[in-house]
Amino acid sequence: MSIWWSLHLRREAASVPLARRLLLGTMETAGVDPDISFDLSVALSEACANAVEHGGGGEIPDDAEAYHVTAYLDGDRCRIEVTDSGPGFPPATVARRRPSLAEHGRGLHLIAELADHVRFRNRPGRGAVVSFDKMLKWRDDALLKVS
Repeated sequence: MSIWWSLHLRREAASVPLARRLLLGTMETAGVDPDISFDLSVALSEACANAVEHGGGGEIPDDAEAYHVTAYLDGDRCRIEVTDSGPGFPPATVARRRPSLAEHGRGLHLIAELADHVRFRNRPGRGAVVSFDKMLKWRDDALLKVS
């Protein structure tokens, strides 16, 4: 089973709970364990809040006030990507697997703690991308459970 969706959102605080609710609804419908769904929704909220706060001012004027969220549920794994058009991450963040709290706020650190794998990367002149994966667990009554 595979499910994916993509959102193009304005860099406004109201967009963060919208993305979170869509993810939670998708996970609930698919039958993902609520604890896994919660972890992913918190990580997504942090990534979206980061894009809202820091994701503008890039070299692409039409995208300066927007960011993108894509979620993939594929088999027993979920991957989420949040892409913005801001100045990107500092080189030290991109080089490390896990961000240091000394260098950044709690948001990036929390994403890294809640996900099984996280990657912070820059698209030169086009913004930053946060992508993270988590292995899924399924409720016993899941209709779309992976066998």
